Amino acid sequence: MTEIKPNFPDWEGNLNDEYIEGVVNISGSEKLIQKTIQENRANPVFLPDSGIDFGNIRSACAIALHMHQPLIPAGGGNLQTAEIISNLKYMFDNQYIGDNHNAPVFHWCYKRMGEFIPQLVDEGKQPRVMLEYSGTLLHGLRQMGLHDVLDYLKKITLDHNYRRSVEWLGCPWGHAVAPSTPVQDYRLHVLAWQHHFAAIFGLEALSRVRGFSPSEMALPNHPEIAYEFVKTLKDCGYQWVLVQEHTVERPDNGHQSEQPHIPHRLTCTNSKGETVSIIAIIKTQGSDTKLVAQMQPFYEARSLSRWELAGKSVPPLVTQIADGENGGVMMNEFPSKFFEVSNDSTGSDTPLMNVTEYLEHLFAMGIKEEDLPVIQPTKQKQIWDNFKAGEGPEKLETVIETLKKEDSQFHMDGGSWTNDISWVKGYENVLGPMEKASALFNEKVIKGGVSSNEHRYRNALFHLMCSQTSCYRYWGQGLWTDYGQEICRRAIDILTYDF
Repeated sequence: MTEIKPNFPDWEGNLNDEYIEGVVNISGSEKLIQKTIQENRANPVFLPDSGIDFGNIRSACAIALHMHQPLIPAGGGNLQTAEIISNLKYMFDNQYIGDNHNAPVFHWCYKRMGEFIPQLVDEGKQPRVMLEYSGTLLHGLRQMGLHDVLDYLKKITLDHNYRRSVEWLGCPWGHAVAPSTPVQDYRLHVLAWQHHFAAIFGLEALSRVRGFSPSEMALPNHPEIAYEFVKTLKDCGYQWVLVQEHTVERPDNGHQSEQPHIPHRLTCTNSKGETVSIIAIIKTQGSDTKLVAQMQPFYEARSLSRWELAGKSVPPLVTQIADGENGGVMMNEFPSKFFEVSNDSTGSDTPLMNVTEYLEHLFAMGIKEEDLPVIQPTKQKQIWDNFKAGEGPEKLETVIETLKKEDSQFHMDGGSWTNDISWVKGYENVLGPMEKASALFNEKVIKGGVSSNEHRYRNALFHLMCSQTSCYRYWGQGLWTDYGQEICRRAIDILTYDF
């Protein structure tokens, strides 16, 4: 059966405009993006200007800030006709409700690294931070007229004096969770974010984005979906992915890694026996903003010494990610702690480093990707103990169903930052419409051969991706599932009547 692929135009595309015909620039320049990434893949990003004496440090610390606001149909009193706006705008407009009074602080959180980094660098310090902003947040900020945020971010992204301190991480545009998002749609999320980022910051800045941060730290563990997830990242030019420690296992015994602070190689195999791998950076512990707000990774790193990898002595890297705006600790305590640690770590044997910077130093000393220890998604050892790669999808599904009956703890829902939340169970009323919208997009747009440079393609894709935002399956049944269903309804209407 011939695979039907999206119709990406032969022309290189337009990434000069952030919006095209009123829709955010999320498609149409796939070949230009691919060309840019391929041409720059071998070029080091941070190594020439790093300033870290890698051979003499004991350990290092990396922190990432995850920033996200969903888009919701709340720009009006009628759910079915309300404008799709940022949840941040809703917070600003309704500050008397719940925690919405935090809206101005959130606004500051989204831009404050653009204040902190220049100040510290100009003082002779070596700050480091990784940033991950969802496409829905970036669109919402622009839609609200909060141009100051993007201007501050441009400064630390493009100014050569400051950009060595900042690493951007890619992510799915609509904050979709990989295990329960159709694989073809997830690829479109990844491509859409690359478009949007390049339209704001430029192609050169995009060529420096080497790491990927999955929304909700969600990693698929079904062999077919996990394979496609990693293949998507590799095809889109990513070098490494951030994973949660309890979502991966060692292939030999199914246990967690004993050395989580060195890079690993995430290897995924599908039912046909095809294998793909990508460098994985393991994030330890759960998603607690206190860990990053109080710069706990730095203090953990100071307690560690160099480890052996492929016969060489290497410094471990303690890595954490947390919401960059959520919670009082992050809003109030992070700034002073970030300044304190940036001061203390500069010139020390436990510096702050970004992941790509660390990897470039590692490879410069002769370590190769194949030297890294192998991990795989959790629960897969049980599969490979009962299934031989290459036996095909039907046999695989039979094995999975048997394992589910034999072991109540066995599942193929993937893993995320917490084991307490399912992105599937109890959300059939949202997942059903999501799947219908996805099927229609595949039928009407992909199989229909609609060019990704057409307005109707972008408009349909925008609504499809908005409908797959994880927030509609996080807060339980109620207003948020209503939001999800309404955006699905709009996506289905567009796909039914505009094609």
